[in-house]
Amino acid sequence: MVDLSPMPAGQPRNTSGVPRTTPARAQYLAIKRQHPDAVLLFRMGDFYETFGDDARTASQVLGIALTSRPAGGDEGRIPLAGIPYHALDRYLDKLVAAGHRVAVVEQVGPTSGPLAKGVVERRVVRVVTPGTVDAGSLLSEHGQNWLVALAPDRSAPDGERWGLAACDVTTGEFECALVLAAELPGEWVRLRAREVLVPDGLTAPTPADALLTRLSPRAFDPAVGARTLTERLAVASLDGFGLEGLDAAVGAAGALVQYLVDSWPGALPHLRPPHGTRAAEYVYLDPQTRRNLDLFTGRREGDASLAETLDRTQTAMGARLLRGQLGRPLRSVRAIDARLDAVEAFVRAPLARAALRRGLRAVPDLERLLGRVRAGTAPARLLVQLRLGLEALPALGAQAEAAGGAAAQLAPALGGVEEAAAAVRAAIADEPPAEPGDGATARVGADPEIDALRTLATDARGALAALEAAERARTGLNALKVGYHRVFGYYWELPASQAGNAPPEYEPRQTLSNAQRYRDPTLAALETRILGAREQLLEAERALIERVRAQLALSGPAIARAAEAVAALDVASALAELATECGYVRPVLADGGALEIIGGRHPVVERRLPAGAFVPNDCVLGSTGLGASQTSGGADIVLLSGPNMGGKSTYLRQVALCVLLAQCGCYVPAERARVPVVDRIFSRVGAQDDIAAGQSTFMVEMVETATILHNATERSLVLLDEVGRGTATQDGLAIARAVVEHLHHRPKGTPRTLFATHFQELAALAAVLPRVQNRAVAVVDDGGEVVFLHRIVDGAADRSYGVHVAALAGLPRAVVARAQELLREAEVSAGSTAAAAAAAATRSGTAPHQASLLKADTLVRIVADVEPDALTPLEALQRLYELRAEARRQLGVEG
Repeated sequence: MVDLSPMPAGQPRNTSGVPRTTPARAQYLAIKRQHPDAVLLFRMGDFYETFGDDARTASQVLGIALTSRPAGGDEGRIPLAGIPYHALDRYLDKLVAAGHRVAVVEQVGPTSGPLAKGVVERRVVRVVTPGTVDAGSLLSEHGQNWLVALAPDRSAPDGERWGLAACDVTTGEFECALVLAAELPGEWVRLRAREVLVPDGLTAPTPADALLTRLSPRAFDPAVGARTLTERLAVASLDGFGLEGLDAAVGAAGALVQYLVDSWPGALPHLRPPHGTRAAEYVYLDPQTRRNLDLFTGRREGDASLAETLDRTQTAMGARLLRGQLGRPLRSVRAIDARLDAVEAFVRAPLARAALRRGLRAVPDLERLLGRVRAGTAPARLLVQLRLGLEALPALGAQAEAAGGAAAQLAPALGGVEEAAAAVRAAIADEPPAEPGDGATARVGADPEIDALRTLATDARGALAALEAAERARTGLNALKVGYHRVFGYYWELPASQAGNAPPEYEPRQTLSNAQRYRDPTLAALETRILGAREQLLEAERALIERVRAQLALSGPAIARAAEAVAALDVASALAELATECGYVRPVLADGGALEIIGGRHPVVERRLPAGAFVPNDCVLGSTGLGASQTSGGADIVLLSGPNMGGKSTYLRQVALCVLLAQCGCYVPAERARVPVVDRIFSRVGAQDDIAAGQSTFMVEMVETATILHNATERSLVLLDEVGRGTATQDGLAIARAVVEHLHHRPKGTPRTLFATHFQELAALAAVLPRVQNRAVAVVDDGGEVVFLHRIVDGAADRSYGVHVAALAGLPRAVVARAQELLREAEVSAGSTAAAAAAAATRSGTAPHQASLLKADTLVRIVADVEPDALTPLEALQRLYELRAEARRQLGVEG
């Protein structure tokens, strides 16, 4: 290997003052100038070499030896570190995981033979970043690997709306949307983008844990994006892709495609056409709601997430689809019911479901395998994996048809891949080596040339013996034999007595005392083939793999459709298995009416408990629904009181999860469920200090509550837990009451709201706010022995049982006893204060009727302070309800 060796001896010294270097070094430097921010892996024979600062980086990150070598010319010695070519994926993972871009430089010109002249031609075949990895440990088997582009929407006020395009180069997913600035945090949590492309010079709200790549602002221009997409899709217009009105997203999509053109063109054939999505299609889930509901991660280390609890899928494609559906619940009753129909088909067909699930275990990740085929990076072993997966599809189709209904409708998409499977089966051995040349890659008989080359490469002696026998038969020279000389190679040898009978094409090469040696074109050709057989075999097998990839690429659309169908069947059968195993029911979806969940359970908490230990509860929110007469409810806001550890937070979360699961197209953990589709789910359950942002627990609580109050609609589901607890009692109580009143008085309608609280004073709101109801956690207090029943019942809790919870938490007995003593003293003091007030009224001559007059005078003053012109009709009606309730209390009138 001479590419970077010193200049030959005798080279004249450089006296011009301009640094001089070798041609290969100049080639390297030219490529490096094109990719200054990337670690350059420069292919040299069987190694990828790094030089200079890249070598220092590679040595440190990869733990490989750092050496040096002469660079040639005037540069002196330069740092050097290399990795074997066959270990590229492993080392790429480490470099990319450490935050580096990596440019892979391959030898694309001939390295030997008559066509190899001068420096080997090399070029960058791809730039690997977190958003463009297609293999290795950086890829999550069950999650997408999103590359996202973000562009400002110039038609909206500055910074209020953004165009977003996201693709996964491994699966081909490609989506576009317009996103409000307030909704971007929720999108970042959903996508968990690995890399984000933004216009240079623009401050964009990007996630902190993603690689930020800045491109020219022109790349994000909607007109440029439209041209880029129409050229790639070979269409005259984008109208058929649902991108109407998404100009900023089209600009972002164009920037994303151009980025792939520049960094990894091999990914483009696998990208599906972009599809536009709109906020009205999906339930909005903000970051804290996703976190509070444990959708994809548990709150504490070791806790199971909702996705982990529900996942019964058998394939990577199904697992990804399930997580995608959980992260993006639907708002269309028709679309939801279509998913539920497929689940129900498998619930009703347990034998077909079991057979299908057994068959799914044999199906590899068709989406990502197809991506590597289209990108030209799939080795022979992955082609065989793909073939085996395709061969399993007919049996899956038969089971889908056996299940009937919506499941059977997916069966036709599994067809049309037979030719692709046959192409692999005919060409590639069943157990090919990891690399061509290390064993039999081609199936015997698939290619006569490869068969012959393999024979030569593995059995040269046999080939020579066969030629010798054939030549003896042709010439009639039975004494003819083949031999080898290290100077002039293979030769024919005849005894001196038969030399005169040598054929005319035999060229004498060496005369011995008793023999004559010859060469002829046939032997020379065999020698050339023997000596180059291994390299030729390697090239022939690589060419065969390329041909098979090309055949598979032609079947790419059919394989992609089959992969989508496999994922849908996997999810439907997995959810049916879950429903059967755990007693879930199909929900009834509606566009309005009451939310009604009878016997609802929390799927994650229930999984952690022994069978039958979880206590189910009912929930009815909103106007009367089907069967609501059998339960308490009908209010839009439920005030839920009771002690800590009684189950209030679990109840709030299980209601939200039942709604979310229903709108994802899943069966729900309940005896019966009617779910009016919601547009958003908001939750403020638990809080913690955000020290990095300079926010206390109370500030975080208020920010999250403000987000809910500003964005919730009459079609939203709102969960509020202990709002106001982070500050002084009176302040907290005032804030909590104001929040309830604000939600209740919304002019366009009250969101369905569960409000858990320790403020017992809020229970009085049920008497003055017509759409508010009190419910509480049931507690049994038997002579000081307190038992939490975890049942939700009508009415308000009479006390908080905080001291009892403190005892359960393990506080020292002396502390608990002292707390109980102080609590009794406080209760006595409160009673004494009330009695003293009554006595004072008597002593002052204000007998009960006179005290009532004083109270009436107070009521008159309250009425006098009312400003009717400053009240909306709804607020005026509410104030009237409050005044009537106060007057009735003072008069001792019930109701």
